[in-house]
Amino acid sequence: MALLSPPPSKSKPYPFSPLPQAVHRQGRSTQTTKNVNSLSCTSMTTKIGVVNKWNCYGLEGKVRFSRRVMLMPIVNAAVTQPVSENERESNFKRILLSDVVVTRPRDVLWGRKWNSMDMASAAVVVSMHLLCLFAPFTFNYAALGIAFGLYVITGLLGITLSFHRNLSHRSFKLPKWLEYFFAYCGVQALQGHPIDWVSTHRYHHQFCDSEKDPHSPYEGFWFSHMSWMFDTNTLTERCGKPNNVGDLEKQGFYQFIRDTYVIHPVALGALLYAMGGFPYIVWGMGVRIVWVYHITWLVNSACHVWGKQAWNTGDLSRNNWWVALLAFGEGWHNNHHAFEYSARHGLKWWQLDMTWYVVRFLQAIGLATDVKLPTDTHKQRLALADS
Repeated sequence: MALLSPPPSKSKPYPFSPLPQAVHRQGRSTQTTKNVNSLSCTSMTTKIGVVNKWNCYGLEGKVRFSRRVMLMPIVNAAVTQPVSENERESNFKRILLSDVVVTRPRDVLWGRKWNSMDMASAAVVVSMHLLCLFAPFTFNYAALGIAFGLYVITGLLGITLSFHRNLSHRSFKLPKWLEYFFAYCGVQALQGHPIDWVSTHRYHHQFCDSEKDPHSPYEGFWFSHMSWMFDTNTLTERCGKPNNVGDLEKQGFYQFIRDTYVIHPVALGALLYAMGGFPYIVWGMGVRIVWVYHITWLVNSACHVWGKQAWNTGDLSRNNWWVALLAFGEGWHNNHHAFEYSARHGLKWWQLDMTWYVVRFLQAIGLATDVKLPTDTHKQRLALADS
């Protein structure tokens, strides 16, 4: 989901069936590995085995499953002698208040050549943060109201409902006019155009917490939080060109947004300035954009570092209640990685999920259809014994 990106190459439809992954167990010793080119979903084990793969198909708001057996390489490496937990922590750094250890630390800021896309993305992020420095001197309640309203419009309707649950995972269907409206709300979050955002997110699920994951905390907390966006060459080397968004690239609306992306937030900024002057720019653009940036990025970082796991997902995804409050339900991230097709992330009655409530309202009035939810059978198969 780089902020700026070149037009992708010819695309193919995304199969919506990411590779299964090895299970992350807390407190277990791991093994050092030697890198070998191989598709995988973890970097700490190696074997070729028979795995069960479950395909999910939406049918009248529910999901039916078909099972097939396939041979698959599960992570890459020649195994050496086991390493104890103490030895491991002496070589690597444990993230504060977490059991996650940074095994592949990466610093993208120094020691490499930045390309024009890296510099453009960094310039946007830095400029929005610098704009926030004017917030104490331009505060008024009208500007604060604009910021909060756009936080809901661009964060909830745009990023979590549209870019994530609707476009990335096809958790439900909307009339095209409404789908495009919500997607346009996401464009104003300044997190990239839909084709780019969705492609990166699908790669995250396909290669979650492996060496091909665009943003894993195994490479450092701040890398998974934001600095990964400033190294577009490495992202391309890991995942290739965006070829998993053919469903979006064949639609003229998303092509138009991709080709004219920069114009739209600039136009919004001009409108805000006409409405309320510089305070509206500071709060409606700077403060609001930075706020939505970080709550979105916390799903990539904090929700793979802090929280609890209820499901056997084979990755670091966690359910994190405070991220869920800030990010309209996206913090129930282990739930999401277990049932990524599900329109509902807060699966328990007490797991607040504002995005799901909006989807449920749209379903009640007939605008959202084919709403997908996990079945009890699927839950039983993925439930951890101690959850």
